[in-house]
Amino acid sequence: MGENLYLFMIVALAVLAITDLVVGVSNDAVNFLNSAIGSKAISFRTIMIVASVGIAFGAISSSGMMEVARKGIFNPGEFVFAEIMIVFMAVMITDILLLDFFNTLGMPTSTTVSIVFELLGAAVAISLVKIFDLGGGFTELSQYINTEKATEIILGILLSVVVAFSVGALVQYVSRVLISFKFEQKPKWIGAIFGGFAITAIIYFILVKGLKSALILTGGMNEFIAQNQLLFLAGNFLVWTVLSWAVTTLLNSNIYKIIIVLGTFALAMAFAGNDLVNFIGVPLAALEAFNSWNASGTSAADFTMEGLSQAVQTPTYLLLASGVVMVVTLWFSSKAKAVVKTSVDLSRQDEGEERFSPNFLSRQIVKYTIKASENLAGIIPISLARKIDAQFEKPYVYVPKSQVQDLPAFDLVRASVNLMVASVLISLATSMKLPLSTTYVTFMVAMGTSLADRAWGPESAVYRVAGVLNVIGGWFFTALSAFTAAAVIAYIIHLGGFVAIVLLLVVAFLLIGKNYLSHNKKVKETKLEERLQKAESNSIIGVMEESSSNISMAIRRANKIYTQTIDGLAKHDADRLKKSRRGIQKLNNEVEELRDNIFYFIKNLDDSSVGTSNFYIKALSYLQDMTQSLEYISKASYKHVNNNHKKLRFNQIKDLKETDGFIGEFFGEIEVLFGEKDFSRLTQLITDNQDLFGKVEQKIQKQVERTRSDESSPKNTALYFSLLLETKDLLVAIMNLLEIYNEYAEA
Repeated sequence: MGENLYLFMIVALAVLAITDLVVGVSNDAVNFLNSAIGSKAISFRTIMIVASVGIAFGAISSSGMMEVARKGIFNPGEFVFAEIMIVFMAVMITDILLLDFFNTLGMPTSTTVSIVFELLGAAVAISLVKIFDLGGGFTELSQYINTEKATEIILGILLSVVVAFSVGALVQYVSRVLISFKFEQKPKWIGAIFGGFAITAIIYFILVKGLKSALILTGGMNEFIAQNQLLFLAGNFLVWTVLSWAVTTLLNSNIYKIIIVLGTFALAMAFAGNDLVNFIGVPLAALEAFNSWNASGTSAADFTMEGLSQAVQTPTYLLLASGVVMVVTLWFSSKAKAVVKTSVDLSRQDEGEERFSPNFLSRQIVKYTIKASENLAGIIPISLARKIDAQFEKPYVYVPKSQVQDLPAFDLVRASVNLMVASVLISLATSMKLPLSTTYVTFMVAMGTSLADRAWGPESAVYRVAGVLNVIGGWFFTALSAFTAAAVIAYIIHLGGFVAIVLLLVVAFLLIGKNYLSHNKKVKETKLEERLQKAESNSIIGVMEESSSNISMAIRRANKIYTQTIDGLAKHDADRLKKSRRGIQKLNNEVEELRDNIFYFIKNLDDSSVGTSNFYIKALSYLQDMTQSLEYISKASYKHVNNNHKKLRFNQIKDLKETDGFIGEFFGEIEVLFGEKDFSRLTQLITDNQDLFGKVEQKIQKQVERTRSDESSPKNTALYFSLLLETKDLLVAIMNLLEIYNEYAEA
């Protein structure tokens, strides 16, 4: 059973390695795609082809990094083969679950941090088991764990956050001051010099440092470069500057697009070179350990693992096979897009819909940063400050708000700096065989460059900072959960053996399958989702025509929410009421977005159509009154049921159902009228439904009589009155909306 058990574990680890490659690339695609996608410098298909070639080259250069999985975190000589296999199995199960969890949320996390802390957690758990079995104490843990290397790795990862942000901000600030946002109007030689610096950095740190272990460069070439670094860099700079000038002048090409193509290739290559160890390093180490043990003839409980301390060259065919899996995943993963979106949204140049809500910490950071900036501004001479400010002035080009999402999130200069700085930092760490978090580096470089580019203005800073804090908080959660989960799973495997491994594998793949189905369902719902559209017309008739479909859709959704709430109350169903709350919250958010668009709407108006703004502002105000009334009705109903108060009495439910019936008919007429854009029927519609207020008032009066005679529940009575009074307010808002459309339609 012993050999069969470990053979099963090796096969399981191979399957887990493939799965880990898939979920890992889905997470880390953000690292090398966000700049090219955000700047829209080249087509998406070209971006993917370039990134795929970069991954293939990077996979070849990854061999030296595999040592981290074998001896970077723990001292293999202190463990026997049976214990090492438990550690490796626990690490891989934890890793796929953790990365898939973050992918499903659409949040970028670090595959490097996860693998490091998983190795640490599993190794600590098994070490403690050994120590306590031998009657030792916690102080002996240091002989099992490679504390010096582990500390170096962890500090390097944490330091990379600060370094990446600072270097990214500094390089972007200098680049923007020298080049400005009007870079296309600058002389060709400025772009050529920038291209010389950027391409030199990419070539040196990627093709020389990154591919050194792949033996593509000869030993003599490597030795020459090592002894003549300044000469090599200077020669490269001259050559690439001249070539950049020739490309921009003679061929009339955009040097920044060329840098972005090279940078995307470089960063994809650096990703594969640095992060491949996170996905296959552990299974390869396990395979090596299995082969050594199998050849020894010693029992698994007695065979010590000093052999893992020796340097081993990973077979190139395994690296290439891994690269193929990564490339295929890159092309077909839908989760990768969700993760990329988070990074691009937080670094985009213009304001827009913000994904994250501000919190106390983000408000304080923005508040004190503004004060520090004002104090610093007082030191800089006014003339110099004006010259710098002029470089940050963006050329104004009007684009309708509805088309903003089709614009690049940032310009080509920032995308070039993102790729150049991130490539340099990651490749430098790779050449030092230090696992650096590519996610941390690329994300923080992007945040640093966006800060330096003044993308975090007063309108968006508090939201962007909150987003960055949320992502960084997720990184700390990664470390803590990776350590804890790997330690727990390792201990479970230690106790349960083969049965525990099988159960854990089944649970892991069931969870991944569940997340996959849930994600696909969410993607389909998003595609089919109805959303209120922003008005772009500059005339009253045009706005009425454009917004009529919004009114029709909003009324349809409001009708559904109101009915769902009454049904939930009648059945005392908290889940149904929770669903209606989510529905009204979404509708309310969309109306808020329309109100946020008022600035752009008014800016777009002709001088002769300024009166249109009054109509649009009033219409949105009444629409918001409607959603606020629905929100209160939904919230009060959910609170009542969720607190397990008494169910409403039969007569109360009957009256509410009748109210829902005539309001539903009214809403249905409005939906059809606005759907057909037939404003000539508005007067008749308003006249025919004036008696609705009286019907609601009758329901209120009936409850007053019931309360005086036989009502015994104060909570029921309070809720019932609240619902009917808020229903009246809802009808007032709808009537006001109809009347303003009618007023302007007749004008």
